[in-house]
Amino acid sequence: MAQRYSGRFSPNAGPAPADAPVATPGMARRHPVGARVNLLFVLPFAFAVKAFFSDPVGLAVNLGAFGVLMLAAWLTREGALAQAAFDARKVARRPAIPRKMFGSVLTGLGLGAAGLSGGVVPAVIFGVLGAGLHFASFGADPLSDKGMEGIDAHQTDRAARAVEGAEETLTEMADAIRRAGDRHLADRVARFAANIRPLFRAVQDDPRQLNAARRYLGVYLTGARDATVKFADFYARGRDPQARTEYEALLDDLESQFALRREALLEDNRTDLEIEIEVLRERLDREGLRHKT
Repeated sequence: MAQRYSGRFSPNAGPAPADAPVATPGMARRHPVGARVNLLFVLPFAFAVKAFFSDPVGLAVNLGAFGVLMLAAWLTREGALAQAAFDARKVARRPAIPRKMFGSVLTGLGLGAAGLSGGVVPAVIFGVLGAGLHFASFGADPLSDKGMEGIDAHQTDRAARAVEGAEETLTEMADAIRRAGDRHLADRVARFAANIRPLFRAVQDDPRQLNAARRYLGVYLTGARDATVKFADFYARGRDPQARTEYEALLDDLESQFALRREALLEDNRTDLEIEIEVLRERLDREGLRHKT
């Protein structure tokens, strides 16, 4: 059944529901793939068009430049996404492939190839300028790990795989609830995903907490997905209000449990820090290095 769209500034719009998420300045984040990156996919088409108005050699050169520049644009976009993910985490490993830097090199090669029709010197100038401007615009990729002191690579990999699996489960939940044909329920599942992701971030920030959160990222989230699949198929057939109420109550309960688990992880971290500080103070006292007031 069709559902009318309405918003805060729509005609005859009523008050927002109590459970609607409230937008805050911190929620509005700039997408890492902006106009500059998207423009890189547009400019190479100038060489593709020029190719069909050139001789056979010019056709090959311009089509080659088009292909190289499109590859450079794709690498730059993937590098920007990897950079954003790296910056958003307190603990992160550097990207395995420096995509943006490869994008700079390929941009130089593509523009250099396009400039060969004017001679070697113009081709070199175009290549150097293109690579330099690309690097100045997008910068280098992260070249070192961040926040990895005291955390081995195996722990980080395990945490990354667990979070990746949890994100896939959330995607499956979102796909399943769409079959119910109810926009409010789809929004509710989206809010559920947003509200439990802080636990994912806590595990990424400190991979040592994975064991304490594994059941939530695995068993509980998988159960929520399975319940969503069954509910969506059932609700699409009969629109049972009781089933809908019970499903939403399940999401509320799970959100509360995920929030409690995250608070417990933060409390554990605080306790560990206090213990470490106390141990250091005792050591300073024994060695007579601590200034007593």
